[in-house]
Amino acid sequence: MMAEQASLQSHKIKLQASEETKFVFSDFNIQKQAVISAALEDVSVIKNPPSMEALSCVCLNLEDLKCFESVKNQYEKFGVIFHNCIAIQPSNPAFPSHSGLMVLMGAPKSGFLEASFVRPVHSVSTYVTSSQRLVLSAYDGNRQLLTQEILPGANLANTDSAIPPNKLLTVRANNIHSVTFCAFDGQFTLDDFTFVLS
Repeated sequence: MMAEQASLQSHKIKLQASEETKFVFSDFNIQKQAVISAALEDVSVIKNPPSMEALSCVCLNLEDLKCFESVKNQYEKFGVIFHNCIAIQPSNPAFPSHSGLMVLMGAPKSGFLEASFVRPVHSVSTYVTSSQRLVLSAYDGNRQLLTQEILPGANLANTDSAIPPNKLLTVRANNIHSVTFCAFDGQFTLDDFTFVLS
């Protein structure tokens, strides 16, 4: 497969990716950020190669996932494992993606999704669209609650919600081992899932 070089901003690292890969960036001001695709067998760095351990921020590119694919270990080597998660290309315009076409959704159990980290992180951010109130919770290695951020109500597109779709939610704490998203049997989507390593 042919590859193309994607030059990130000068302070970001450069990655080799398939020509179908679309790069998406969060608003983090991070020195070493990588956008990771599930289709990449490894990350080839063009210049000044850091190890994956040297990266400070990882943003997941979901575009190489297949619609309705169960998402679990696809990004494990880059630091995150998902539970109760599928990739979808929303057909309902109430759930627009933030970038690209693919998003993550809690399934088969509605209203719940968990991400656990291979090594602790200190920040997790993602764009959320939900049919009702959603709680993002961060836990330490003993499953003790560290912090939460709450989306106070539904933020579906084309509704009278005061909250726009794709609301950025962020939790920050030392030693985050996992995060959960809970919308109490509602439906929600996540896009541009990003974490900052400790």
